[in-house]
Amino acid sequence: MEKNEIAENLKKLGISFGDVPMPGGSYVAVNIRGNIAYVAIQFPIKEGKFFFTGRLGKEVTTEEGYQAAKLAATNILGQIDKYVGFDRIVGLNHADIIYQADKDWDEGPHVADGASDLFLSVLGDLGKHTRAISGVDKLPRDHSVAITTSFTIKDK
Repeated sequence: MEKNEIAENLKKLGISFGDVPMPGGSYVAVNIRGNIAYVAIQFPIKEGKFFFTGRLGKEVTTEEGYQAAKLAATNILGQIDKYVGFDRIVGLNHADIIYQADKDWDEGPHVADGASDLFLSVLGDLGKHTRAISGVDKLPRDHSVAITTSFTIKDK
């Protein structure tokens, strides 16, 4: 998929990046080793504001969780656009999707689809990936969802 096709897909979905979230500690947003770009943990943050905070199945509904994963995935793409460039993407390899939920809530796969569906909609076949989903007791700043990814990229 060409860079202009990705840009067109983003436009069709009404997605623009603006300022992507900065790392919240002593690490970088994107770390490139060889032909792999590792994108650091991203949360449902836009323009410095936290969205969908709380536990899935309690303060955050499953559908809101889907949207939270979609927003975190949007930030992943924003980091790639800023630090790598869509023209260098060979493909998305893997996504780790982490969520905090109420003890009886069990809809993790649907929430994770918020990220997976976005990656496929924007990147087409380049967005095909493996994923792991995990529930944890607590995420930083009460975020409901967090995502990390790795992409194979072309040499400059």
